[in-house]
Amino acid sequence: QVLLVEYGGGSVQAGGSLRLSCVASQYSLSIKFMAWFRQAPGKEREGVAHLDMYGFSTQYADSVKGRFTISRENGQNTIYLQMNNLKLEDTAMYYCACTYNDYSALRATDFEYWGQGTQVTVSS
Repeated sequence: QVLLVEYGGGSVQAGGSLRLSCVASQYSLSIKFMAWFRQAPGKEREGVAHLDMYGFSTQYADSVKGRFTISRENGQNTIYLQMNNLKLEDTAMYYCACTYNDYSALRATDFEYWGQGTQVTVSS
């Protein structure tokens, strides 16, 4: 069982930046992908970005490409999401997730473990 804890949410004006962190409760070489998802009120949970913990490849939602960057802490199951040029539509609860599976298409069903979420609110 892996526990994930997110940090770094908050309120920011449009155009600003925030950095989210996600820490896994234990270091495991078996975690294959870690990812960020978000869910706005009344909307489905959507994949934001994922990171292959072995190959280091990344995948991003089209809506955040060029603005968000997912990265990791070397040797640890800690990931970050640097969010720049934030827009009103980025307002959501952001969740960290991980999977032991070898494949991820950045769908919520690809991930078994989830954090509790951290709120990001972008205002004008």
